Amino acid sequence: MQRATCRMRLQAKATQAARLLSTQAKASKVAVLPGDGIGPEVMAEAVKVVTRAAAKFNFAIDFEHALVGGAAYDAHGEHFPESSRNVCARADAILYGSVGGPVAEQHLPKWKDSEKNAVLGMRAAFDLAVNVRPAKVYPELLHACPLRPEIAASGVDLVIIRELLGGIYFGEHRTDGDMAVDVCSYTADQIRRPLEFAFAAAKARRGKLTVVDKANVLDTSRLWRRVANEMAPQHPEVKLEFMYVDNAAMQLIQNPASFDVMVTENLFGDVLSDAASVLPGSLGLMPSASIGSSINMYEPSGGSAPDIAGLGVANPAAQILCGAMMLRFSLGQPEAADAIEAAVSKAFVEGIVTGDIAAPGVKACSTSQFGDAVTSYL
Repeated sequence: MQRATCRMRLQAKATQAARLLSTQAKASKVAVLPGDGIGPEVMAEAVKVVTRAAAKFNFAIDFEHALVGGAAYDAHGEHFPESSRNVCARADAILYGSVGGPVAEQHLPKWKDSEKNAVLGMRAAFDLAVNVRPAKVYPELLHACPLRPEIAASGVDLVIIRELLGGIYFGEHRTDGDMAVDVCSYTADQIRRPLEFAFAAAKARRGKLTVVDKANVLDTSRLWRRVANEMAPQHPEVKLEFMYVDNAAMQLIQNPASFDVMVTENLFGDVLSDAASVLPGSLGLMPSASIGSSINMYEPSGGSAPDIAGLGVANPAAQILCGAMMLRFSLGQPEAADAIEAAVSKAFVEGIVTGDIAAPGVKACSTSQFGDAVTSYL
């Protein structure tokens, strides 16, 4: 009996050790770049929530912090230094905050072009070619949505996928006297990357994909349509439709619930995703992901909001939801991602909201109180 008991204890210890080794072997490396303004505050809540999710679902994450934006300029004299680039390069995912300073100080070297140097530097360094921006109107926050109540309540839950490294932003730009030229060009390979992600996203959601273009005018848009039609037979589960960008802009306001997944080129995606960001009622609810060939970056859609930095009133929901997207798309933990999103929704149901989305008469919580609530609901 004693031998059997001893053997069982040894087996239990061996099993425990094997589990520990398995967890350690699967530890993911996440580069954390909080940035400026409210970035460090909301990032702290996101890391708190993701850490709790990792413990609950039995996986390990190693967080490594680095500087970006004005914070990096203070320490290194540049907005995206080599040391931060190296931290990102050895990570499995990048959790990014916000950069930028006060409007009145944008002429100072610390802030001048800080967002451009940091964000575009990240995109170029890591081939971040596909942007993913969800927009969801939460039933408990209909009061924050600027649309008419009957439209807001119709079930708005869409994703806009934008090509990031091509189009007019990256074409030739020149001015000759009274004439200016901006060149928009695309290759079929550039178009396939966002479309492939968009088809996959549609299959994982409600099965509808809208390609937004201006094919009645632009050759680049006609190429987008050709490539989409060539790819469609490989994805029979997805209903494919095409829509002109001007109509898409109108439908985002008149009938946003009609969209599931939208995909489009760089300029159109920039405009439409910013328009969609208004629908939930606050940029503090808007996460996003930039998908690369070897690593993805996750950042909230809002800015650094230096006017409220340090006051403990910033909404960390977008940064927390970035953590959920990271778990789903980069770290292979979809159940943990679902749990975080459910916990955020639960906080809203329970009336735990920051000031930007609080209904009249509802007491707003602080940044850390919202993070604590989401952590507890996990």
